[in-house]
Amino acid sequence: MSLQDVVYRLDPALWCADVLGWQPDQWQAEVLRSADPRILLCCSRQSGKTQTVAALALHEAIYNPGALILMVSPSLRQSSEAFRRVAGFYQTICSAVPSAAESALRLELENGSRIVSLPGQEQTIRGFGGVKLLIIDEAARVEDELYLAVRPMLAVSDGRLIALSTPFGKRGWFFQAWSNPEGWRTWTVTADQCPRISREFLEEERRSMPKNWFEAEYYCKFTEVEDSVFGYDEVTRAISADVEPLEV
Repeated sequence: MSLQDVVYRLDPALWCADVLGWQPDQWQAEVLRSADPRILLCCSRQSGKTQTVAALALHEAIYNPGALILMVSPSLRQSSEAFRRVAGFYQTICSAVPSAAESALRLELENGSRIVSLPGQEQTIRGFGGVKLLIIDEAARVEDELYLAVRPMLAVSDGRLIALSTPFGKRGWFFQAWSNPEGWRTWTVTADQCPRISREFLEEERRSMPKNWFEAEYYCKFTEVEDSVFGYDEVTRAISADVEPLEV
């Protein structure tokens, strides 16, 4: 490995700029350089969160031979879109980093590393193990059962977990993890922090969308679930450890 490769292995953000031709925003560079084992990204729509983890997945595959990188999304369409970002980056360097096999949702390099993108179905995803990097895209919409099924894939590999999403109400494992982030490194990126989203566009969206939806999509607020009878905070305040449950 050349000295330049050593530098790129240690600095994925520099690798993105020099090799992929993509200059990350400051927060994206921080995420790329982070060695934290558990990361939560709560980000606005179109802020570049999927692009960030796609670049990180490819970097991991290149500089850690034999690594298995698993990208999980709620649906096949979302899995295809996430992998398309990886494939787009790979086209930039494919002549220098040969592949052994490619498909619509899978890339295997000659160094033995694999990037696999899968739709979230708890019943069919359990066969994977030894995952070095586990990415959960649109994590707020991933069911709790799937999240609990994929976590053990990191048990023996000492792998990393990165979950990224726009909020989807005060519910589910992503909201719980965000509310109690012990063991997680967190980033929040709102739309006004993204240089590619104009103030004029945000004002148009504000006028066109329900307030709760706008604040969730662009300002990363975990708003109340619209069809709930009681608010999350009301339910939380009503819970007491001093009251014994009724026995039926």
